[in-house]
Amino acid sequence: MSRFRMLLFAVVGILMSSMSVFAQAAGEAGDNASSVSKYRALAAGVGFAIAVFGGAIGQSRIGASACEGAARNPGAAGRIQTMMILGLALIESLVLFALLVIFAVVKPS
Repeated sequence: MSRFRMLLFAVVGILMSSMSVFAQAAGEAGDNASSVSKYRALAAGVGFAIAVFGGAIGQSRIGASACEGAARNPGAAGRIQTMMILGLALIESLVLFALLVIFAVVKPS
């Protein structure tokens, strides 16, 4: 059996066994709501830290590649700079989008 099929069956098995979690009625939430709200901000902070780390790594690699490309071909430095700025803007927009998602998740209640 291929690895993909094994992974697929494992995911389906996990999803089928976790269906009982959603069987609880809405009025029986009790302490679960308070424990979830405690860790929501912590999880959002960790998720945003991962997004910022990935964005910083991407921006540093773009900057290094642009410097290397301009050093190898000085005639194309203008085009390289234009593409670099476009790439940096797209990466920064993804990080800002992650920040907005964090603000939406950790809304005051």
